[in-house]
Amino acid sequence: MSRLLLILPFLTALSFAADVAIKPGVRSPISFKVSPQVSDNAQIKMRMHAAETPPPYDVSMEKFDIIVPKKYKKGDPHGLFIWVSPSPAPSISPEWEAVLAEKKLIFVGAHNSGNNREVFARMRMAVDANDNMRDLYDIDDKRVYVSGFSGGGRVASMLGVTYADMFTGTIAFMGTNFYTDIVTLDKSEVFEARYIPHEEIAALAKDQCRYVLVTGEKDFNLKNTSAVFENGFKKEGFKAVELMNVPGQGHQPPKAEWLKKAIEFLDAGKTVKK
Repeated sequence: MSRLLLILPFLTALSFAADVAIKPGVRSPISFKVSPQVSDNAQIKMRMHAAETPPPYDVSMEKFDIIVPKKYKKGDPHGLFIWVSPSPAPSISPEWEAVLAEKKLIFVGAHNSGNNREVFARMRMAVDANDNMRDLYDIDDKRVYVSGFSGGGRVASMLGVTYADMFTGTIAFMGTNFYTDIVTLDKSEVFEARYIPHEEIAALAKDQCRYVLVTGEKDFNLKNTSAVFENGFKKEGFKAVELMNVPGQGHQPPKAEWLKKAIEFLDAGKTVKK
């Protein structure tokens, strides 16, 4: 899937790494100076059908972490794994890091992008990271994935639809939002729509993007996630969506094997070099 925007021409932002050298296989700090036009107020409002104007935001004031797999070499495109954390730091376990390296995915996550940050900034940081990282590394356009846990999963689930021209796949762990009102499978509860995507971008999402919703038997978001899967994504005609209900799992990031399974679902149908 190309990076062609449906609404505005793509303006590539210049990327600038932090002063600390980026070492393959080691979590490293990075910062960016310029946001692409696709993350400005007009685009965010259009893509979300937002009535309010997003507050001031300057990507040059934000900090990110990246982890580049040790085996990365220029000329050998890798996928991109953009992480939205529910907490101030973009942390994942070493076991998860190993899976990303195995699957040839470069990790990038923003600091100060947790649940206490307003949603527009969280979305913009993920979009900015996506665009800027492409100027630094050889990125496989078919493997650009956005993911997050809990409140971060909810943000990722919205990005995966509203920015379907930028993200080819989404993994939402223990938290998922949708753009229609969702009735639970037992009809005991209704979850209100959280955004309204642009119809052309939503059509692209349904046809070309892939989604994994991860929950657990003891996750307090199980009812919500299961309903979004059945009465949201499936009902609205998304072609490639998977629900993973982890046995015995509560509201915590699952073991790395589930991240691996989710990535393999996103990778299905794509050519991934070993």
